[in-house]
Amino acid sequence: MTDTFRVFKTTVGGKELIVETGKYAEQTNGSCVVKCGDTAVMVNVTMAAAPRDGMDYFPLGVDFEEKMYSIGRIPGGFKKREGRASDKAILTSRLIDRPIRPLFPKGLFNDVIVIATALSVEPDIQPEPLAMLGSSIAISISDIPFAGPTGSVVVGMVDGEYVINPDEAQRAKSALTLNLAGTKDAIMMVEAGANEISDDEMVGAILFGHEEIKRLCAFQEEIVKEIGKPKKEMELYHVPEDIDAAVRAYADKMLDDALDTFDRHERQAGQDKVEKACLEHFADVYPDKTREIKDALYYMTKEKVRAKITNTGIRPDGRKLDEVRKIWCEAGVLPRVHGSGVFTRGMTQVMSTCTLGMISEAQKLEGLDGESSKRYMHQYNMPGYASGEAKPLRSPGRREIGHGALAERALEPVIPSEEEFPYAIRIVSEVLSSNGSTSQGSVCGSTLALMDAGVPIKAPVAGIAMGLIKDTETGKVSILSDIQGLEDFLGDMDFKVAGTEKGITAIQMDIKIKGIDEAILRQAIAQANVGRKYILGKMLEAIDKPRAELSAYAPRIITFNIDPEKIGDVVGKQGKVINKIIEETGVKIDIEDDGRVNIATVGNAENAERAKAIILSIAKDPEVGDMFISEVVRILPKVGAFCELAPGKDGLIHISKMSEKRINSVEEVLHIGDKVKVEIIKIGEKGIDLKLLEIVND
Repeated sequence: MTDTFRVFKTTVGGKELIVETGKYAEQTNGSCVVKCGDTAVMVNVTMAAAPRDGMDYFPLGVDFEEKMYSIGRIPGGFKKREGRASDKAILTSRLIDRPIRPLFPKGLFNDVIVIATALSVEPDIQPEPLAMLGSSIAISISDIPFAGPTGSVVVGMVDGEYVINPDEAQRAKSALTLNLAGTKDAIMMVEAGANEISDDEMVGAILFGHEEIKRLCAFQEEIVKEIGKPKKEMELYHVPEDIDAAVRAYADKMLDDALDTFDRHERQAGQDKVEKACLEHFADVYPDKTREIKDALYYMTKEKVRAKITNTGIRPDGRKLDEVRKIWCEAGVLPRVHGSGVFTRGMTQVMSTCTLGMISEAQKLEGLDGESSKRYMHQYNMPGYASGEAKPLRSPGRREIGHGALAERALEPVIPSEEEFPYAIRIVSEVLSSNGSTSQGSVCGSTLALMDAGVPIKAPVAGIAMGLIKDTETGKVSILSDIQGLEDFLGDMDFKVAGTEKGITAIQMDIKIKGIDEAILRQAIAQANVGRKYILGKMLEAIDKPRAELSAYAPRIITFNIDPEKIGDVVGKQGKVINKIIEETGVKIDIEDDGRVNIATVGNAENAERAKAIILSIAKDPEVGDMFISEVVRILPKVGAFCELAPGKDGLIHISKMSEKRINSVEEVLHIGDKVKVEIIKIGEKGIDLKLLEIVND
């Protein structure tokens, strides 16, 4: 054991929390292991000695590693090792990143890498909040400059009561899943999914969680006092004062003129003209200082845009602070697609499509929660052309996965249960144009697509993105509804709220300053409520409720139950029985372990009913009076015709039961291959006797 090994203890949510340091990974800048129950997460942070050549931004990298050994499982697949990070791991990495990123000093361009590894996981204690907390501890005790610490918790709401870091049973009943992070003074990050809870309930949950965060921050401060390393004196990048002053003097009036338009394209053209003039003017005075000149112009632009909003209440496009951009929507735009919708708000436009399938087409998941599946899938794509850029297509990155997950979380509470609607549902949101909150545009477009597909959602959902401009000198705060790209880029907050007329279903908040207080939070949520309901009204003008009928191209699914002990008879040896049914009827069949059967067909409901009849004939013990659609499989000309009631189960239509008239040979009425409707009239030791009701050949 090393001399530097230390153990610190506290409680979180009523459970003991243990932090160990100085035992592992001694070459890192900071390292710790956070334990609660049988869950343990190790977090390591390192920083490069110097910035990479040409680096002009802060390259923070965060990864959450899901190790399958932590739950005693061997990974699936051919290689039997962990591969590409799961969507959940990527989303956890984003949760760790977002509250700590604003707390590193501006001008720090050294690579900083945070890696959180789940070493041991028990179902009742999730590793994600421990990873978030561990990242703050590892950075805080390191020599890396950082304005933390931050605390992180999950807040649930069970039977109307708030719960910190709920266990597995509580999570199953919770109306809220709120990931929350902040400093002792303010809230830094909010990520929540909820079952239509009220504004007051959401604010209450955030404030409740912040009280626990304050305790965790105080706990970390004690750790730092005991073992924290002195912070490094860093040479941080900044614009030299002489260049900043010279650019301001030269470009001040020109930049005012460039920004004095509500047209985005005119404004950008004007800014480009000012930048070109500055670079030419200072080319000889400040050679090789292109970056510094551009940065000086950026800071000037930021100050002017923010000041105009703060002092006059006028936004870059001329809107009032609480005004939403022009909206138009349409539904049913793609005839062969099961459901489609287009949502357009200003220069943000999203086309969403809905595809319905069998439950067996649900996404299979393997992670630290064990194997599971989800039948509602929401995927988000944003190609370069959406922002006018000539960029090749790439596979989905962290941003795309995060935006898709947010939209999925917003809509999940209104998706009907599997019992109500036995379909797998895939939504794909294609961003066609981007200028502010495409994720919330995806929420709105997807609501239209779901209703167009005839999915009986419980209520339509709309989303809105809110912004913040906070004057650090005066403390004046401006809350902006429906922010566009420039306001997001130059502002202090990106706050997205989605919900129904009744309440909130999802929230995501990222802060670029050192947190917000209760007053700002309440104002932002209240203003978002008004904007969200306005947007919802515009959406309902295009389609106001789910269509009564599914698309002609969507599968029709009928559901029924059989005795689970009969599943083997229906499937047959090596699947021969069920495959024969599928081949004969052209349907798709899913059979669950509990005996629930789903049969799907496109355009021919009769085939589904025929498959159902065959399955019931196999799974159900025959009774006198039962009727079947059957096929003649064998004939004894003077005796009768044998019909297949089910695979391996035949019945006999005696020649006397084929017609009201006397016939001399079975072949006067029936032939092998004929489809017939029959009724069971007797079940005896020698077999099943049938009566011919009608011939039903096509």
